[in-house]
Amino acid sequence: MSNTVIKVENLGKQYRLGDIGTGTISHDLNRWWARVRGKEDPFLKLGEVNDRTQKGISDFVWALKEVSFDVNQGDVLGIIGKNGAGKSTLLKILSRTTSPTTGSYKVKGRIASLLEVGTGFHPELSGRENIFLNGAILGMTKSEIKSKFDEIVDFSGVERYIDTPVKRYSSGMYVRLAFGVAAHLESEILIVDEVLAVGDQEFQDKCIGKMKNVSSNGRTVIFVSHNMGAVKQLCTSAMLMHNGSITASGSTQNIINTYFSNDDKLLNDGIVPRDFKRAYNNGQGFIDKVITKNNTNHIKSNFFFKEQLSVKLEFELLIDIPDLIISFSVSNDEMHKISYYEYPESSVTSLNLKKGMHSIDFVFSDSFLPGKYFLTPHLFKYNGDTIDYIERVGLFEVQSDSLDGMHNYKWHEKHGNSFMKLENINIL
Repeated sequence: MSNTVIKVENLGKQYRLGDIGTGTISHDLNRWWARVRGKEDPFLKLGEVNDRTQKGISDFVWALKEVSFDVNQGDVLGIIGKNGAGKSTLLKILSRTTSPTTGSYKVKGRIASLLEVGTGFHPELSGRENIFLNGAILGMTKSEIKSKFDEIVDFSGVERYIDTPVKRYSSGMYVRLAFGVAAHLESEILIVDEVLAVGDQEFQDKCIGKMKNVSSNGRTVIFVSHNMGAVKQLCTSAMLMHNGSITASGSTQNIINTYFSNDDKLLNDGIVPRDFKRAYNNGQGFIDKVITKNNTNHIKSNFFFKEQLSVKLEFELLIDIPDLIISFSVSNDEMHKISYYEYPESSVTSLNLKKGMHSIDFVFSDSFLPGKYFLTPHLFKYNGDTIDYIERVGLFEVQSDSLDGMHNYKWHEKHGNSFMKLENINIL
């Protein structure tokens, strides 16, 4: 007997944009007439991929298109991709909260899902009543739910409010109880969307631990998250989605690497074209170059451990800016920001720069441990108004080899991301 518990074949989901007004009657008649004649729905031929960054010409978009994959019992599948890639739409179809437009899917076993804050709970009912309601929806008996009740309440940490209507819960309390219910009731498949981002770090760690425990008992987990650290820690396999389609699938680390390689905005000679897609720009200035260099001013993106590293930003102001602040952050390959640099460093001063070209060099005093790092530069005013902001515009990598090639540092993840250089040490 096959151990496949989820089988998806050519799944598609189409949406119509804008308000649905009186013009839809003709669409319904056309669909009915096509169905009577045994023809394909004419509106399935319409539509564009769901690229939210581009203005389209059609009123129809494909949130999912031709998605096919299998999930085996006990797998922990991570689904990653940018916002609008189709991840949540896919989970909603698998959870049966919406139906597909095309294709089919088969699920073997009961599904417990946690898709977004508010899903599956009745706001007027108390936490206690919602636990029993969710268990009943899953087909569990009252005695089965009772046997799990104390464990759910203890895990969620909302015992004091268990008899309070959940509409009075904070978003964090809501997610705590919802995850406790989804993870502890006896379902064969657990589906979890990005909602864990609402909880604090302690609760997120508890959730990761619980999902690991769930999968070790032979239950299947599908996990969607933008937290690459959590995906890498939890998932046995992963797939990458883009504009409603699956673009890659395989081992978790390989898919995370593919995600970053697709998103790396590595530029020729560090040049940032004016038409480059920016997170935000108000038209008053542009970052034109983001360059990483060593101590001999050699432009490079790969560095030895403990090799001097600096970042040079070149930018043009289109007007005089009397209160400018220049900054950039460094993120690791799990998209966690690990350091931030700003000039002027004082919180009560700013730069008074005239219209024209300018540049600045940031020289790191610490060494980054071996790994891959991303740069996010930012020009903004003292009052916080952004002039230009580009997310992860560049990449540099630190090797484990030393400058002399004689050492290979076996750094473990527990060492963090930077190696501090200490000065003015006094030992008494």
